[in-house]
Amino acid sequence: MELLRTEQRRVGDERDELRRRVTDLEAALAAAEHRVAQAEQRCSDLERELLAADAVEAEQRREKQQTEINKLRDEVTRLQAAAERAREEATTQHSASVARLRPEDPFQAVSDDWASFHTEQRALTISFAGFNRAWAAWIGDRLERRGYRVVYQRWDSPAEVPLVDLLRDLTLAKGRVLIVVSEWYFQLGPRTHEEWNAALREVVAPDPTRFAAVSVTSAPVPNAVAVLGAVDLTNVSADEAERRVLDRLGPPPGFLSDSVEGAWRVPRFPAAMPEVWGGVPRRNTRFTGREWLLDDAYRLLQGAEAGAGVVTLHGMSGVGKTQLAAEYVYRFGSEYDVVWWVNAEKRVTYRRRLAELAPQLGLPTGAEYGERLRAVRDSLRRGDPYARWLLVLDGADEPDQIHDLVPTGPGHVLITSRNPEWSEHNSRLLDVPVYARDESVAFIRRRSPRLTEPEADQLAEALEDLPLLLDQTAGWLNDSDLSVEEYIALLDGGIDQDVVKISADFPVAFQTAWSILLNKLRDTVPESVDLLRLCTFFAPGFIPVRLLKEMPHDQLPERIAGLLDDPLLWNKAVNQLRQYSVVRLEPHERGGDESASSGESLYLHRMVHQIIRKDMTEEDRRRFIDVVRRALAAADPRRPTDTRLWPRYAEIVPHLKYADVLQSEDPAVQNLVLNCLRYMYISGEYQPGITLGARAVEAWRTPLGGGHPRIWELTHHYADLLRAVGDHQHAEAIERAAVEHLREERGPQDLEHLRAATGLAADLCGLARYDEALELSQWISTAYGDLLGDADSRTLGAQNNLAVSLRLLGRYQEALEIDRRTTEVRRTHLRGRHPATLFSQVSCATDQRLLGHYTEARSLQAANVQEHRIVMGADNPQTLRAEHNLALCHYLDGDRAAAATLLARVWERGERTLGENNPQTLLFATSQSCFVREHGDIDQAREISESVVSRYETALADGHPFIAGARANHALVLRDVGERDHAHDLIERALVDMIAAVGENHPWTLGCAVNAAALRGLIGDTESAAALIQDTATRATEVLGRTHPLTLSARIALAADLRGLRDRRQAEKVERAALDDLAATLGAQHVRTVSARSRNRPYWDFEPLPT
Repeated sequence: MELLRTEQRRVGDERDELRRRVTDLEAALAAAEHRVAQAEQRCSDLERELLAADAVEAEQRREKQQTEINKLRDEVTRLQAAAERAREEATTQHSASVARLRPEDPFQAVSDDWASFHTEQRALTISFAGFNRAWAAWIGDRLERRGYRVVYQRWDSPAEVPLVDLLRDLTLAKGRVLIVVSEWYFQLGPRTHEEWNAALREVVAPDPTRFAAVSVTSAPVPNAVAVLGAVDLTNVSADEAERRVLDRLGPPPGFLSDSVEGAWRVPRFPAAMPEVWGGVPRRNTRFTGREWLLDDAYRLLQGAEAGAGVVTLHGMSGVGKTQLAAEYVYRFGSEYDVVWWVNAEKRVTYRRRLAELAPQLGLPTGAEYGERLRAVRDSLRRGDPYARWLLVLDGADEPDQIHDLVPTGPGHVLITSRNPEWSEHNSRLLDVPVYARDESVAFIRRRSPRLTEPEADQLAEALEDLPLLLDQTAGWLNDSDLSVEEYIALLDGGIDQDVVKISADFPVAFQTAWSILLNKLRDTVPESVDLLRLCTFFAPGFIPVRLLKEMPHDQLPERIAGLLDDPLLWNKAVNQLRQYSVVRLEPHERGGDESASSGESLYLHRMVHQIIRKDMTEEDRRRFIDVVRRALAAADPRRPTDTRLWPRYAEIVPHLKYADVLQSEDPAVQNLVLNCLRYMYISGEYQPGITLGARAVEAWRTPLGGGHPRIWELTHHYADLLRAVGDHQHAEAIERAAVEHLREERGPQDLEHLRAATGLAADLCGLARYDEALELSQWISTAYGDLLGDADSRTLGAQNNLAVSLRLLGRYQEALEIDRRTTEVRRTHLRGRHPATLFSQVSCATDQRLLGHYTEARSLQAANVQEHRIVMGADNPQTLRAEHNLALCHYLDGDRAAAATLLARVWERGERTLGENNPQTLLFATSQSCFVREHGDIDQAREISESVVSRYETALADGHPFIAGARANHALVLRDVGERDHAHDLIERALVDMIAAVGENHPWTLGCAVNAAALRGLIGDTESAAALIQDTATRATEVLGRTHPLTLSARIALAADLRGLRDRRQAEKVERAALDDLAATLGAQHVRTVSARSRNRPYWDFEPLPT
């Protein structure tokens, strides 16, 4: 008995020890399981980030994140193995120790708990087709909040891999596999339904518990999908969809909470609408087919690299590009935070519509549409506040006009266009053909339910499957008693076949169908045809009702006047047009100028526009076009320099071409053209303005005569636009001809002559004939002052041009004095925020900077830049010039960080908005190259510098100082990359050319000499270097003054060269005086002072000053 008690005590002690050990192992196991959970949650979060986060950031971090995910998964595997070993050890040791104890020992339950616990019950793999990414993200988020550990597996189905093997690979994942069932899932490969049925029966049927499914489609799927037991998530709310998913899967074991700490932002329910939605046409409930096109568009956009998600739906008119884009939006719009539809037929309307997105994004901008446009594009590029955005550019048939405004960033751009040249502008082209026959038949029967399938097939064949024609003719047939055979017979009979002919690209049946439709409209509501014809002399697309209703009614045809005055008749006519899909009446959302954009718009398709425009007599054409011209003239705000009125000009400009305004002899219409040209010049729409100006000169010169005042005004505006893009030779020829003619005909004091002479002086500056320009500008300024007084805007403009000439000659102090006076008078007689006043402030700040007054220049320019952005918009050429000057002020005042950011930004925007060959863009590129040469990437500096030199050599005549200056800058780049001999040869050539161009005492020449002396010393020619810098320092002191920064640079360089000649006493004397002057002028801690004190050789950067 005693032995039994001893054994019992021993077993009890052993049991207690085992309990403590098991407790420790349980704690270790719990810790391991917790780390497993953390690791898997982290994996899941990272997977979801790749799946649903900001595409730009995800793309940039993809490789890094994938590495981290792999490491975490390795850690998960290791921890799971450790946990399993702990579990086995606890169970084994406990079982061995208690085998001798009674079965009812309660500790036996511990072993049972361990044996039944399986981590895999929480694991779930979601397999989805790429097209259903949004569904996968949403389902995964819902399940993780219920405790599942989700892994995402995008389904790929390479044709060369057997489908059975691919399905079996899914079973290698831990836990269950949830398949997101859709038609796309089964189409990848491609695979037939028969293949899928066989594979599902072989892989899933033997062990259906490993698989589950949800269905997000109502399309036909393989019959064997039934084995998956899919629950239907279509046409239900988010809550109901979540309930069905959880019912199908059940909650994971032991999980009670419905949230996960640190979870990613909640993906939107795929059936939900985006947060920002605008301009999207109503969904076409009769939309038919096009599945492969929708799939391809989605694949191209989703698979694009960040910033390259641009796809163009290309095809002929009437093929259904717009309807296809709209259907894409409705099918995939839930994957985006922003969906914005833009009429992109013309640049100005595209800019305005995109600008209207600013309030929807919550961007803090003013009312000026240009500012809103810049803010929107910047917001889209950064993906802030929304990274998932979709922009649809509808009717973008002129890529050359708008491609530079297509946003980049993490979102997507879907374009509809007839023009295949979008492929040359970083867009993937997706060709949209006519319907397949089965699609045509299905569509016709939806549009016209009374037609049978054979009748629909007959009609589709007759109309050659063109969707727009099918829609309009089937709609007409649905309201008609005419049979399809009779209708086709009419087509074959050729009723009015030539009336609506557009081009040989369209079949005869197409032309005849429109003739029938128009005849019906004439018989029912004849005013609708008049309205339609009137609309064809506006640009196709959106036509603001305001422009129609503000027409002078006394000039309108009687029926149109009655139509606009009678709301009931108006609605009847519009509804008749809408009934046959001729027009759409849609709300035109408001922009910054409500008067220009509010109310409803008639939307007239381009193809319909062309057809109706051809379908009228010459008498009707003259009558209707005259009405539209008068309407446009009446809408002219008549103040193109007032930036507050620019939205209204942006609204008018697209219609000028279609109203054929250049053929009008009405003075009001011609003045409208002149005002629009002025607006296009000031707002920076240079290329469209040049096109309009050239056409106007050709159209007006003969009927008006070469001496007509409007001809002189027209040529002046045209020359301004040419000068803005650097075509100084063409502009100079135009202005010189005007000057000579007007001087001879009217005398030198004539105002028209003075205006032409003003333009000529500007052209002479552009051609580097600075002395001639100065002499002419001085005479013009005096003449204007004598005729109009010092406060007249034209006198002030002449004073501004005089200062430009002085600045280009290096006479900075004189230029500053004139610019200060001009600024004050403009502020008093115009307004503080007038573009001319702002321009004068930029000139003052530039003069201050060139004089070395960096702090004063920086303060003035910083305030001026803010005003520019508010008044003129961030990408206006004048704003860019102001920002560039501010960047240089930052740099020269010692703030390199601010300069770096602003210089790069201005250069990028200049290339994008003005083009890489524009004079301002070349100025920005020059500064960027110089900056990165000293503080950035020497390879980039060389690339930019070589480009600048090449472009100047192409655009300018031999001997132009800008070419010499660009070569001088490039010599410094060559020096820094070790090509000393090449650098020396180039700087010597630049110095000779600069002396020939502007003389020995010009600051540009002195700057070239500073660099040339340095490079002479670098190749060992120390005596020549010292002689050159001695002469340069003397000249700089005489021309610029002893304390000008360029003079100080020459003096510091002189000290260095004297040291090279072993004249240390004189070197120290020169250096000490120069350092004292530097400290007194710029400050003891200024970067230039510190650099000189450290005996770093100074250099000079050429700046091609604006002309």
